[in-house]
Amino acid sequence: MLAELYDPHATLGTNRPDSPRLVPSGSDVYAEWRGDKAVVRDVRPGFGAALAGVRPGTEIVAVDGVPVAQAAGAYLPACLKAPDPAARAYALNVLLAGRHHAERRWQLRQPGAAPIDVRPDYPRPLLEHISYPRRLESRRYGRTGYIRLHNSLGDHALMAPFDSTLDALLDTRALVLDLRDTPSGGTTTVARALLSRFVSREQYYQQHELVAEERAYGVKRKWTELVSPRGRRYPGRVVVLAGRWTGSMGEGLAIAFDALPQATVVGTELARLNGAIYFYRLPNSGIGFSLPAEKLYHIDGTPREDYRPKVLVPPAAPPADAALDRALQLLK
Repeated sequence: MLAELYDPHATLGTNRPDSPRLVPSGSDVYAEWRGDKAVVRDVRPGFGAALAGVRPGTEIVAVDGVPVAQAAGAYLPACLKAPDPAARAYALNVLLAGRHHAERRWQLRQPGAAPIDVRPDYPRPLLEHISYPRRLESRRYGRTGYIRLHNSLGDHALMAPFDSTLDALLDTRALVLDLRDTPSGGTTTVARALLSRFVSREQYYQQHELVAEERAYGVKRKWTELVSPRGRRYPGRVVVLAGRWTGSMGEGLAIAFDALPQATVVGTELARLNGAIYFYRLPNSGIGFSLPAEKLYHIDGTPREDYRPKVLVPPAAPPADAALDRALQLLK
């Protein structure tokens, strides 16, 4: 049923060992079709694909010995009236994320080279039970501060360490806020807590639309959410880093910062997850599932899933960090 929706933001609340991993939180590579070729566009640093030598421009030739187009067919919806590129892209990236219980085996071709076989989950599957030693990290680049969040936008305990870290960086003239490792989204409470340290007055930060009400009654329901100032405001310029593993509430934060005059968003396209999800439960099995039920927009009216950073930086192969280099260059 989920394949019929081909929406990574529509998920089940339970898994079996043979269930596909979630995209993007359980993936380490993002690829697109170029005709019948599956070509990697971005790689998640520190995980199996990057460690196996996969980089932007790599072609995935086969998965588990099966040609990639044939293997991706298992994840395509069965009921489309006509082919949809979005369905093909969904199937490809779910295929490459793999299943919880199975080791991935890929055949790759780098530009101008012969195919090679790699095992992104050898000697252990790094995408299983991902954990971080801390919720955030910080450092300084001269008079520029840097804060990177580690997939903690759903953790209310993030607020206190974020406040103390930002307070320690109030003497810097600029700040880089790195949201490129927030694939699992979070809550608006945490997002507003972070954003509130960068505004001096109440202001709008995103629009919502509940489409079901208009479908049921013919009356549109749309509203704009506010963020209020809290604590000492960070006074300097801000660059927000975002990318393919900036998902859901991370995307919401990116579009919110994009609306602030002192902030610039730098990076690649984001996860492009649709709207806000609502949680439901099947009455007999008790299995929970989430579906996007609210449209979300930038305050300028751009749908959140269509937003792109003002400063686009092509992905670089780890350990290079082109987006951070560009951010520091902008802040000089």
